[in-house]
Amino acid sequence: MSTWILVLLRSIGLFFLTLIVVRILTKNYSVRITPFRIINYGVIAILISLVSVNAISNWVFGIITLAVWILLPIVLDYISMKSKYIYNLINGKETILVKDGKVMEENLTELGLTGDELLRELRSKNAFNLADVEFAVMESTGDMNVVLKSDKKPITPHDLGIKVSPETAPQTVIIDGNVINESLSNLRLNQTWLNEKLENLGVSLDNVFVGQVDCNGELYVDVFDDSIELPEASVKEMLYASLEKSQADIITFSLETENVEAKDMYVREANRLKTIMKKLEPYLLR
Repeated sequence: MSTWILVLLRSIGLFFLTLIVVRILTKNYSVRITPFRIINYGVIAILISLVSVNAISNWVFGIITLAVWILLPIVLDYISMKSKYIYNLINGKETILVKDGKVMEENLTELGLTGDELLRELRSKNAFNLADVEFAVMESTGDMNVVLKSDKKPITPHDLGIKVSPETAPQTVIIDGNVINESLSNLRLNQTWLNEKLENLGVSLDNVFVGQVDCNGELYVDVFDDSIELPEASVKEMLYASLEKSQADIITFSLETENVEAKDMYVREANRLKTIMKKLEPYLLR
């Protein structure tokens, strides 16, 4: 058999082997690239290239070497799950840079970081003032995690005692003018509903680049023609405004009537509607 045919067949076989190896070695997506993994992937890529072009005279030796560099990381990953010591030995360990609001200069020196580099990393986490930082740690992957002081953290609805409705991920129902029926089915909607929404927005389907439906059933679209001004979706706000108007009308009726029983009835219903509005507020006004 000709040499070029052998190289071709070997390259095709190694191509699919590489796909399998990549799937195995990167199955844990939460693991970021570490220096050890960079070297490992580099050696595997070089070995595959050498075996593919027949640069290694005995291809069996090349396959054996390749198998070692593939299997050993898998074995070490398994051992790392059982031993924190082995995990730190292979992947490194996190380093505390700021603790109780104080910079750990010794740890900065250990990592070879300067003060300017520390401040730059903090700014990347939206911590522009060092005095606001309570805790900062450099992970073994090179990422920095920052915890702000309690009085510097953003206020959340939970802090204010406000209940909000849970959110789910939006579903993409249109891509490049094409309807994704599976996403519509997941939302228990159909194309008739979608066409009505697009008609209300004054947009044709073929002019929609991306269309998404959020957890509240509201459609957001981005169109190819950026000169088109789209009305903002305000179904919930309009519903809440209607409830407010109804309550105001009921109160007006109570003030205008001279019938005591009717006045009491209007006041009672207005208070009941106000209670309902308070319960609906987190869902309609966010």
